[in-house]
Amino acid sequence: MARRLTFLMPVILLAACSSIPRRAQHDLIGLPKSALLACAGVPDRQALIEGGEVLEYRQDQQVQGPLTIKTPVNFELDIGGHGTCHMVVTLRSGLVAQIHYTGPSATLLGRYAACTPLVRSCEAEINKS
Repeated sequence: MARRLTFLMPVILLAACSSIPRRAQHDLIGLPKSALLACAGVPDRQALIEGGEVLEYRQDQQVQGPLTIKTPVNFELDIGGHGTCHMVVTLRSGLVAQIHYTGPSATLLGRYAACTPLVRSCEAEINKS
């Protein structure tokens, strides 16, 4: 039993990291703009739209897969994708109404793993309450 648990722990932790952005799409709905700015920071771009505003957060630093093998003969094997993420937040009446992710964010850690840094502190703040 302990051996199975030892094997499953890394898998569970990896799954948890990639699920944070998906949870944030639900957990952050209704969050006031001031609270979003406090936990996610100042957006990279913003635009006013009819009835609200759109904020874009960019995570353009490549997030790599967890396994890279290098040899002394200039051979490198990287298993897993490289990902970036743009989080697009729609606000209505000063509250988060929608969150969408764009960009090639798939890695071995999951479909939206590259988006995790954008929402990790907001999710942590929500889960404290």
